[in-house]
Amino acid sequence: MTCPSSSRPLYLFTASPTLFSSLSLLPKTIPIMPSKVLICGNVKQNLVWATEDAKEILGAADAEIVPFTSQSREEFLNDLKGKYSDIVAIYRHNDSANSIGVFDPEIINALPSSVKYICHNGAGYDQIDLPSSTARGIEVSHTPGAVDDATATTAMFLILSSLRQYWKAETNARSGKWKQGLSPAHDPEGKTIGIIGMGGIGSVVGKRCLAFGMKVIYHNRNPISPAPDFECEYVADRDELLKRSDIVSLNLPLNDKTKGSFGKAEFEKMKDGSILINTARGGVVDQEALIEALTNGKLYSAGLDVFPNEPEIDQRLVEMNHITLLPHMGTEARGTQRKMECQALKNIASALQGKGLINQVAEQKQKK
Repeated sequence: MTCPSSSRPLYLFTASPTLFSSLSLLPKTIPIMPSKVLICGNVKQNLVWATEDAKEILGAADAEIVPFTSQSREEFLNDLKGKYSDIVAIYRHNDSANSIGVFDPEIINALPSSVKYICHNGAGYDQIDLPSSTARGIEVSHTPGAVDDATATTAMFLILSSLRQYWKAETNARSGKWKQGLSPAHDPEGKTIGIIGMGGIGSVVGKRCLAFGMKVIYHNRNPISPAPDFECEYVADRDELLKRSDIVSLNLPLNDKTKGSFGKAEFEKMKDGSILINTARGGVVDQEALIEALTNGKLYSAGLDVFPNEPEIDQRLVEMNHITLLPHMGTEARGTQRKMECQALKNIASALQGKGLINQVAEQKQKK
């Protein structure tokens, strides 16, 4: 048979019923396997406050949750070759370090090639080796913003306790000494606080200090733009800030540039009888220089929530009764911890949906 409008022949084929029967057995669509996400937190309780939130947040990204069960680093390294061998993203909390240690080059380089994202629960991410992660094409995020209020609250407690010597007073009250050995302390009103690192946390600290009648000055590499929505002064020279401040609050990340960056030279530039507040990272401060400044009277007091070798605290600091020490309580609040867990999970979901990480760390964003 030929087509009337063409000289080419038209061929007709007939298919056997057996062929159609076979085709009907094939799947209509190719199933897409869910992306596997390892929840690497406390080995006993991977997520603490956002377990139900995780189902909704990761479910929207068609992700499958893989629980973290490794009891040791050796077991974890073996599990990466087995039950974790096809994970795509990792939710990481510092609690995981209790069983497997930090994410150093050994762990990063042992991760399966399928891993594309490490989403850390925390503003500071010094427990993750960024050079190794970046070299392997693994993108890293953290949780700025979620920690601001709680960490700033901790800083305010340390500021007030250091000024008014509340820790020493409470110790007296609990030991039945009443006001024995206590001298009038200092009011916050009229004091100048110098904030080094006016990011999210530093900004909240500044706002709260204004409520106590304090003057706020700050130092960053550059002025904040747009300008903060509260009264404060940018000081371009850090040494000038140190000379003018009654209280210096450290609110900067720990990295190769900031490690040990606040030492003897910085303490010498501070006012006699001033106060240091550190809610950033212990490693930012030269601890020997700090102890010397507290011992020789250069500093009136200090409020410390972080230490270089946590959970260890230098016994010389423990024995000082004119300073306030906390065991890294910055984000130890239920509402804040839920926000942090959810923010880390939302970073994972965003990445898996092809939208990229919401809070990728600055070191990696700058290289893009």
